[in-house]
Amino acid sequence: MELNLIQKITVFALPVVFAITLHEAAHGYAALRFGDRTAQMQGRISLNPLRHIDLVGTILVPIAILLLSKLAGGGGILFGWAKPVPVNFNNLRRPRQDMIWVAAAGPGANLLMALIWAGMIKVAFLLPEGIRIPLALMGGAGVFINAVLMALNLIPLPPLDGGRIAVGLLPRGMAYSLARIEPYGIFILLGLMFLGVLGFFLWPLIDALVALAAFLFGMSHMELLAIIQIVLN
Repeated sequence: MELNLIQKITVFALPVVFAITLHEAAHGYAALRFGDRTAQMQGRISLNPLRHIDLVGTILVPIAILLLSKLAGGGGILFGWAKPVPVNFNNLRRPRQDMIWVAAAGPGANLLMALIWAGMIKVAFLLPEGIRIPLALMGGAGVFINAVLMALNLIPLPPLDGGRIAVGLLPRGMAYSLARIEPYGIFILLGLMFLGVLGFFLWPLIDALVALAAFLFGMSHMELLAIIQIVLN
């Protein structure tokens, strides 16, 4: 079974939008819980995707990656971004410690969504074929995109969430040195991607997350990978 470009965009549309936007909303909610109301005052603690969508990062970049992937014969890492939720770390009750939880909330939301989409695949197996196939494919796309975003954001490189977590955990001297990299972090990330090194670090974690989702919902690892492979090719 091979999907055309329109079918791939249809299958990925909802998973991508919710994976990116709920990731950002989770940051805002965590910041509020730890004392910073900046995101709340700007209306960014919301499940409404329109409040978080970035035209380039949420729509154009994922579509371009899908198109290039299709032309290249499949594979590749699909990713994107939303408008960052504003967080004033100085407003947190314990800025250094609380920053860890605020940063971890985004990848945590992606882990939860990956499991929800895996559950949807399990439900799809019980439905008639006309509904089962599209729902299972959308579930596979949801598991994959959330696993990718979680793995990508856990890289210990500011301004990624993993970088902020590392800054909060490291001794102050090392944390300060790492934090100074933030203005150049995105260029380092793009360089790793261009050199083909990024996937070397990401794929083992992505595969582990897929295996966890399969295990929790009584599917074989290979069965879930096969569904994901259909939506990627």
